[in-house]
Amino acid sequence: MGYKIVIVDDEPHITESIQAQLEAITDEYDIHCFNFAYAALKEVFKGDVDLVISDIAMPDMDGYTLYSRIKNEKPNVPVIMMTGFGYDPNHVLVNCQKLGRLDVLLKPFPIEKLLMKIKMKLR
Repeated sequence: MGYKIVIVDDEPHITESIQAQLEAITDEYDIHCFNFAYAALKEVFKGDVDLVISDIAMPDMDGYTLYSRIKNEKPNVPVIMMTGFGYDPNHVLVNCQKLGRLDVLLKPFPIEKLLMKIKMKLR
């Protein structure tokens, strides 16, 4: 296995679907799925995570807070955010600009688009 990727979304079918689709395309990622942001954060803080893919709207900690905590402790770990219908896209983009990133995928998105972002982040 190659790069270790953490996927976090409070909806298990989302994390499972992304994992299955990525694994069907390539075997170069070691994918770990979490349905709670705190559990994902714990995994990231262990120190061997190469990339995080996170939902924004989660009940235990929102994706913005997760992003900030990751960047405070592990500034070199790239993060790709994703969000569904629960957020106004303009609101999401404004918040993402404030935090210094623009990598947000609006659900549903084609797996190829995510794969392209992953490859760009892991260069």
